[in-house]
This record gives sequence, C-alpha cells and structure tokens, in this order.
Amino acid sequence: MILAEIPNFIARELNVKPVQVNATIKLLDEGNTVPFISRYRKEVTGELDEEKVRSIEERVQYLRNLIKRQEDIIVSIQEQEKLTPELKTAIEKTTKLQELEDLYLPYKPKKRTRAQIAREKGLEPLAELILLQKIVEGNPLDYAVQYINEEKEIHTAEDALSGAMDIIAETVCEQAKIRAMLRRQLWQYGQISTTLVTDNEESKAFLMYSEYSEPVNRLPSHRILAINRGEKKSLLKVKLATNHDTNIDLIAKQIIRGSSIFADTILAAITDGYKRLLFPALEREIRTQLTENAEKQAIRVFGLNLKQLLLQQPLAGHTVLGLDPGYRTGCKLAVIGPTGTVLDHGVIYVTASDEQRKQAAEKILNLIKKHQITLISIGNGTASYETEEFTAKLIADHNLAVHYLITNEAGASVYSASKLAKEELPEYDVTIRGAVSIARRIQDPLAELVKIDPKSIGVGQYQHDVNQKELTTTLTTVVESAVNHVGVELNTASIELLKHVSGINASVAKNIVAYRDEHQAFKSRKELLKVARLGQAAFTQCAGFLRINGSDMPLDHTPVHPESYDLAKALLTELGFSLEDLTNRNKLADLQEKLQNINAEELAKTLDAGLPTIRDIISALAKPGRDPREDLPAPLTRKSIVKLTDLTVGTIVKGTVHNITDFGAFVDIGIKTAGLIHRSELSHKYFKHPLDVLSVGDIIDVMIISIDAERNRIGLSLKQVEDQVSSK
Repeated sequence: MILAEIPNFIARELNVKPVQVNATIKLLDEGNTVPFISRYRKEVTGELDEEKVRSIEERVQYLRNLIKRQEDIIVSIQEQEKLTPELKTAIEKTTKLQELEDLYLPYKPKKRTRAQIAREKGLEPLAELILLQKIVEGNPLDYAVQYINEEKEIHTAEDALSGAMDIIAETVCEQAKIRAMLRRQLWQYGQISTTLVTDNEESKAFLMYSEYSEPVNRLPSHRILAINRGEKKSLLKVKLATNHDTNIDLIAKQIIRGSSIFADTILAAITDGYKRLLFPALEREIRTQLTENAEKQAIRVFGLNLKQLLLQQPLAGHTVLGLDPGYRTGCKLAVIGPTGTVLDHGVIYVTASDEQRKQAAEKILNLIKKHQITLISIGNGTASYETEEFTAKLIADHNLAVHYLITNEAGASVYSASKLAKEELPEYDVTIRGAVSIARRIQDPLAELVKIDPKSIGVGQYQHDVNQKELTTTLTTVVESAVNHVGVELNTASIELLKHVSGINASVAKNIVAYRDEHQAFKSRKELLKVARLGQAAFTQCAGFLRINGSDMPLDHTPVHPESYDLAKALLTELGFSLEDLTNRNKLADLQEKLQNINAEELAKTLDAGLPTIRDIISALAKPGRDPREDLPAPLTRKSIVKLTDLTVGTIVKGTVHNITDFGAFVDIGIKTAGLIHRSELSHKYFKHPLDVLSVGDIIDVMIISIDAERNRIGLSLKQVEDQVSSK
C-alpha cells in the first residue's frame, strides 16, 4: 500500500466516498479536533458523523504505521540481498500488520536458533536438496554422509540429517501461507480448554471453569477475561486444544509431493517444527488476539455505558439534600442550591438509637423547611438501605412534597479525597465533599462526573483486566464527545469540564478560569481571545461549544459558531426578524413557529450557504440555550421504599438501567440489590449485544421472574413484559 491509496481503502471499509475521507484526513492533519470537524465542517466532509470521523482518524494512523513498517522491512531485506520482485510486491500489497510480519518472519534477525546453527555448519545445501524432493531411490543417510565434518561437530550422517531437518522445520514453519492456513484452522476448529488447578476459597469464583472447553470462535469476551483472570491468579490452567495430527497432515500436504526418499524425513521435520515452533507461536498469538478482542469489546461497552451515564438528564432547578450513608461515622449530608452552591452541611445518625434517629429526623425537617429542599439524593453505598428506609418514612409521616432517588456514588470517595476537591471545597472535610458530590451529580451528571476518573465510575465489566492505556484513551474520548455534544456554560464551568472542550487543554482551561475570576465573567465569546495562550486557532475549535447565558450577543448562548454569525443574522433578516428578537419571548415564539415550516434547501440557495450549516442554525434558533439532554428520560425518583420481601414473581416493576455487560443488564428497581436481565430475557428479536436493546439510564418496565433471597439475587425479564402487553 502507498499513501495515495489510503483514502480509497478507508472509503471502501466505511462505505463512504473517497472525497469525504480525503477531506477529513486534510482537516485532521491541519490540527482540527474530531468534535469540531463533525459539528462545524459538515459541508467539507459530506456530513460525516463523529463516529465515522473517529474511525477515519484511527484507520489513517494504522495504515500510515503499516506503510512505515513496510518501508522498514523492505530496506531490511534489501540489506540482506534477499529481496525479490515477487516478495516486494507481496509486502506492498499487504493491508494488515499480521500478514506483513508473517512475510518478514523468515528474514527477521533472531537469536541463534537450531536452524541458524545448522546453517553455520554448512548444512543448508542438504536441506535444500531434501526439499527439492527429486531423488526417488536410495537412502537419505547416503546423501547426508557427505556433510560429515569433525571441525564443525558433525560426527555422523545422522548429525548432518538432523541439522538439515532443523533448517527444514524452521523454513516450513516460517512460510506465510503455512502460518495463514494453520491460523485459519485453529480459529475455526480450536477450543480453549481450562482446568481448575487450585481448590481454595478464591477458586470458588471459577468453579464453572474446572473442566471447561469452548470453541475459539464462539468464546464471548466476558468469559475470555474471566479465564485470563483465573490464569493470572494461578487458579486455572489454560490451553488451546486442537487435533495436532490433522494440523500436521494439512501442512504435510502443502509441502510433501511425489515419492521422494526424503518424504519421511520432511514429515519428521514438519512434525518437530509444528510442535516446537509453529503451534506454540500460534497458540500465543490466538490467546493474545482473543484477549485483545475481548478487551476491545469490554472497553467499548464501558465507553458506551459511560456516555449514557454522562448524558443523563440533569434535574436542574432543585435544591438537593445529598446523603452519604454510613454506620459508625454516621450519614454525612450537604444541602446544595440550584447553582451547585453548598448551603448547609452536617452529620446525622439513622442506624443507631431511637433518640439519634429522632434528632436526625428533626434536623432533616428543619433543613427542608429552611432551604426549600425538593429532592434528596442518597448514595448507594454502605447503609444506603437503612438511610432510604429512614427517608421514605420521614416523607410519609410528614406528607412532605419531596422525592428521593438512589444515586450511584461510585467514585465519590475518590473525588472527595482528590486535589481537585480540596481546591473546590477547601472549607469542608473529605466526608462532606462526598455528600456534595452525591447531590451535585443529579443536578448535572456531566459537570460532576467529569471530575472523577472514568474508571472509578463503575459502569463497565472487567475494567481492571483490560489494557489500561487503551481504556483511558477510550474513556477520555467518550468524555470529550459527551462534553462537546452538550456544550459548556463558560461562566460556571470547572477546569475539569473546560479541559475536555474541543481545542482546550488543561493549562488553557486554568487560564480561562483565572481570567474569569479576575474579570467576574465573560461578556462574550470574543473575549476568549484575551485569555493567555488561547489564540485564533484554539478559539475556532472551542468557541462553538462554549455558551454564555446573558451575553449581549444572543448567539453566544447557542451552538451557532461565531464564524456563522453573519449567516445567522442574514437568515433572521430573510425571515423578517433580528438578533434582538431572540431575547423577546413573544418574538421568539413567532420565530419558532415560522422555523417549523421553513424550507431549508430554498433558504440555503437564497443565502448561498451550505445546507447542513443552515439546518444547524435553524435548529439552534428554534431552541436557543437548549440542552440536548432534555430529550432523554429523567432519573426515576421515589417517595416510598420497596423491600425484597415485598416482591413476588410475576410482578411488573419500573426500574432504571444501571449497568450493561455482555451477558445482560443490571436494573435498579428501588431496592438495595440490582436485578439482572440476562440477555436471554431481553428481547424476542435478534440482537448482537444488550447495548442494541438498552442503554444506561433507560427507565423500563420489567417483570420479576426469580427471587433468591439467600443469595440476594433477582432475575428480571423485559421480553415477558412485551409478551404480556402484546397479549392484551
């Protein structure tokens, strides 16, 4: 492959036009970010979405690395004076690194192997003679005897023949076509087989793998990672099971021909090479590939779950009481105003004596009255159930106009002890900071969760078993995507939120906040250009994703990019409106009505503008300041508690999807234990992954199909709810 072929190759892979790929590559090479390209360069890319742009970015990097490797390999083989026109063509035609490395393997500098030693002893001509397979009469030893050489420690004909066989074994096993054939064979017919080697308390988690076997091509990613974990803990012995005789026979049929006297010699060499060189290498390769695929899938699931969690609808406008439950140290509380300000804090004890519970109730009632609290956020950690029970009773006993919800507190303790939390909340100790985080993360999940390492949020599977660098890269990309999708209020955003905005790094984010603190607030997007180290290039990348509520320029509170302000003004003029009308409620209502029936294509022609940009401007003007998360379901709030003993099989309950894995989805149905919808109970329709059916944060009706109180497990079904609905 050459560089000029990359756009066409990627276009075929992604089923898009080469001109779109070319344009995207050019934009990426110029330093534009993926969110900026997918949002503000739609005319240039032919409206490629963010996923396609990211795919192009990844594939370009891969293929450029491939081409560089091809060039290095060609130079290496040339220096050995072994490069043939056919080999060069084969190298240049490869599109996968695996195929390229197979071609290079026979020429790759390596440690002194048995074959290498045999070559040094001058036995390569004998190996070549044997592989020619033209001699049909005589004894192989009659030809090997000619290579006896005491100085080179070849004392007998058998020594010579053995050395030649070492060369043949390596030569055959390094052939690209042989490796490709056997690789296909192992992927198609191989099985991963496991045996439990230790019987102790820790091994109980791996009992299902005590004598286990499953085809390589059907092994799901979560089982691969579980097996790997058991192997790392020295609890499982794992091997790739296959029919070795069949594999050796397949190789022999490719190599042995005619009725040469060397047929048995070659077969013995092939058998040795297969067992000693080829199979161990391919077993390692396949195990590695299985792991990489499983990790990629686990990271993908984690990323998709995280994005849904970040994009949950914020419960804005509430004064929230955050409760961080605990037994011995009590339940920490923090009252948070609608803008995220800490209004009050303290500690109550709801799991101790009646007197302490009474005092706790009085304190909460006073806080609700004093601060007009409308929502209570209870962390789902230790003592969560008791705290929920206390809260539900309080609401019922006093007929309070307050709802509560159970909040996933994963990462709250990590945040509360972080340097960032100390800087944000220096006057509060680590326990109160946790309660603040639990309250704020329902007011604006995105703004609060970006402060926490995504790996601590707890919406993945086997997250500690996957490649941590790949996981971090993917999750950072997910956070970046979510932040730029929603947009950021410039005058209230934290450094952690700002640094994920397109074109802004951590140091520039600090400079933005420092400038904001010095000047009270930004009056316009243009003022960003006064921030240290934020030049025109960075401004172009970030401006459209930053919002300023109350700016003198109404478009500053919309996703319209400053470079399109003149076009937006012209559009408004064409419709008989002005910028000032965007801040006039009656005029805005008239504009919104008119925009509903507008012909975007005609308007684009009239204004001599790109249709995608015109569509985006119309969408932005139709709902200035709109939060795209408004379209998603709001978190499920409650006023009363449900106990495990209250549940009965066959009951339909409402719940919130908490986590999604390869084998199903965990749903919060209002009790301490999350229920599991196994993938077999998700849908009657075919789907590849549970993520095709559900997303984190979805609010759904599910049927309880099993309750195991002893093991604290609840089985749920989504498809049986569908059955009941369709039968009515």
